[in-house]
Amino acid sequence: MGKKPKSSKGIAKAETRKIKKADLPEPPPPPEAEHGSSKPLEAPALPGKGFKVIGGDGYDDGGVADLSLLIDLEDSVQRRRRGENEYFTALKADLLPRATKGPMASMTRREQKVSLAQLLFSEDDDGEDKGPSEVYIDQVAEEDDEKTVKLREARLSQARAALRMSLLLRETACASLSLAEICKRKLALSGKAGAEEAFRCAEKSMEIAGDGFWDGDEIAIEAEDSPVVDPKYEKNATTPGLAHSSTLKLLPIRVSHLCLRSSLLQRGNALCAMGKEDEARESYEKVFPLLEEEPRCARVDWERHSLYVNIGNTFSRQGEYDLANEQYKLSEELGNDHLRGEGGSIKDGKAMVNASKRARAFAMKRAGKTDDAKALLKEVVTNEIKYKAEEEAEKKAEEEKKAAEQEAAAKEAKAKLEAMEKK
Repeated sequence: MGKKPKSSKGIAKAETRKIKKADLPEPPPPPEAEHGSSKPLEAPALPGKGFKVIGGDGYDDGGVADLSLLIDLEDSVQRRRRGENEYFTALKADLLPRATKGPMASMTRREQKVSLAQLLFSEDDDGEDKGPSEVYIDQVAEEDDEKTVKLREARLSQARAALRMSLLLRETACASLSLAEICKRKLALSGKAGAEEAFRCAEKSMEIAGDGFWDGDEIAIEAEDSPVVDPKYEKNATTPGLAHSSTLKLLPIRVSHLCLRSSLLQRGNALCAMGKEDEARESYEKVFPLLEEEPRCARVDWERHSLYVNIGNTFSRQGEYDLANEQYKLSEELGNDHLRGEGGSIKDGKAMVNASKRARAFAMKRAGKTDDAKALLKEVVTNEIKYKAEEEAEKKAEEEKKAAEQEAAAKEAKAKLEAMEKK
């Protein structure tokens, strides 16, 4: 129980440590009540034209609710695990997991989580991985310029830093996503030479997202700059995965599904780099059941689009053009749905159609249809130039409209001021 304070100073200090229930926020909802971004909103939450759900009512939130589940800024999992009183007592006493040394020591646990989110989800303006597409491209490191290589190295270092921070903060979902990002960025940096390391990270990401147990020390190896796996290491998996029954008492199954969607796709990309096309295709196809209940919106359709194109590319590399083209037709149809459907994103629809044609053109080239491939690729490049010009014109028109509105508001304010001075 501990000793009771006797002095007035001790009593006052003890009072500051007490938690007043009236001052506590509302407790987090039960896990089964958290649906993330799978449930459309009645009204748009974000500006833009790409958030309407196709073929139904409502608007997509742009993945904001899913991001909240993954980052858990409100510490809902810790609050459910510890209970409200114990959690806020530990928070007040600074006993919750956070970095207490180094440049982040002065930051609160919440602030460190925000930094973690930036490491995981921010995109550089000049980054090659900027955009919604996740199509595997075979990288040839010898052909890359020094600036590109340094950028890829920095991005990989960020993902490893995110993994270290995820483990320190005990944010399991972020650890799984960090490993998937390490897989992706390792492939971008090293191509086939880094495929086995990338595949290992994807496998570990899936393990964390699964219904079994994982070993924190085994995971932490991947956060090192040059990870070396000891072949004699004895695994000690004691931490329950995101889909384990004990974990599901603290967070919804959707968190596991979101992590699996990312890890399965990146695992497929790593298998492609290893030349294992059949296994890669199997990995991609496992994502589709996780997308069945998702809304038809540009954000999720890009995920579906990437899967179709990746599957098509596996067939193409195996010399099966007709089977590849079937997949490109499916990815192209997703774009056409946006161009034809009510509320679809015209911009994303055009980009999806064009990306499908680009993949088809390269498949034609592999299949020996050289003239057809050149003609289609020319159409793709022409469209890209056209769409970019349209986007720049639209952006300029919006800037001019905004400037005109500001000028009109300034004139109106000036006129009102002059009228008041005359009075």
